[in-house]
Amino acid sequence: MQTPPLEPLLARIRSCRICVEQPLGAPLPHEPRPVVVGSNTARILIAGQAPGTRVHASGLPFDDRSGDRLRDWLQVDRSEFYDPACFAIAPMGFCFPGLDAKGGDLPPRRECAPAWRAQLMSAMPQIELVLVIGQYAQAWHLGAEKSRTLTETVHDWRRLLALDLCPRVLPLPHPSWRNTGWLKTNPWFERELLPVLREEIHRLLPRK
Repeated sequence: MQTPPLEPLLARIRSCRICVEQPLGAPLPHEPRPVVVGSNTARILIAGQAPGTRVHASGLPFDDRSGDRLRDWLQVDRSEFYDPACFAIAPMGFCFPGLDAKGGDLPPRRECAPAWRAQLMSAMPQIELVLVIGQYAQAWHLGAEKSRTLTETVHDWRRLLALDLCPRVLPLPHPSWRNTGWLKTNPWFERELLPVLREEIHRLLPRK
């Protein structure tokens, strides 16, 4: 099968208005601003949930405190993180979905992944490792291999990383500072998973 060209696909994604013009349920309550970083060379894909308010304003993925924590987990600086030669970044929902009644981010829009995910993955066949952040990315990329809860899925990381998948998949919790309590009650994440994550990142980043 011929690999679809990436740049025209990214242009279509960045101009997408499906959640306003053909929504599944209530339309997006603001102007769409899809945020995605595609790459023909990066070997690592960061698959998150959806942009938050700050990312919606800047157009830069993980341009917030969650990004600071994620970059610390990966042990990379901002220049490496935002270099398309190092990382592709594609959330499950490309646009900020809005806030719920309690002021938290809504789930990724339901229109986005069915419309674009398979096409985008097909256009980046060089990806070797997908970091799946949060339950929505884990459900799409792991399917039936995903466990009942996010904690169980992340705790199962050794088995999941060893699966015969192409690309390989490593599950992570969301790096939000709201998850600081989760990290304290699951110290194995920093003690056992992070060293392996950092080894994988170091192995797959371009040689300087």
